[in-house]
Amino acid sequence: MKKSTFFKDFRDFAVKGNVIDMAVGVIIGGAFGKIVTSLVNDIIMPCFSVLLSDIPLTSLALTLKEGTGEVEPILMKYGNFLQTTVDFLLIAFCIFLFVRLISKLKKKTPPAPPAPPVTPEDVLLLREIRDLLAAEKAEQPAEEKAEEKTEATV
Repeated sequence: MKKSTFFKDFRDFAVKGNVIDMAVGVIIGGAFGKIVTSLVNDIIMPCFSVLLSDIPLTSLALTLKEGTGEVEPILMKYGNFLQTTVDFLLIAFCIFLFVRLISKLKKKTPPAPPAPPVTPEDVLLLREIRDLLAAEKAEQPAEEKAEEKTEATV
């Protein structure tokens, strides 16, 4: 029995096509995520800030309890939640557009031709019988002609 080593098993696993494809996808996805994050933070969100009268979303908060002295106020920072939600929606939309673009660029394979219909067995048997009868019928005149020739020569 062949003894396999840990490193050989790991190498076999690591060089499989699916693992390599997945690793490339993760790396490209990380880089694409940085691009989309920059798009959201540096281009789109400043436009929203202009629409919201220069109020950054992250600074929006609801004071639940006022602070006194050294105690800080208790705030519900719903602006962070709104910012994160907008980030998610924009990133999801950008990824959707990217995937849609890639799928349109892929070559569309023509559909495979439909398989010929399977002939039922009873039809196959009837065809075989027909062919045997036709062959038998073709042999009969040949036999009769052969008999006539032998009679004529005798």
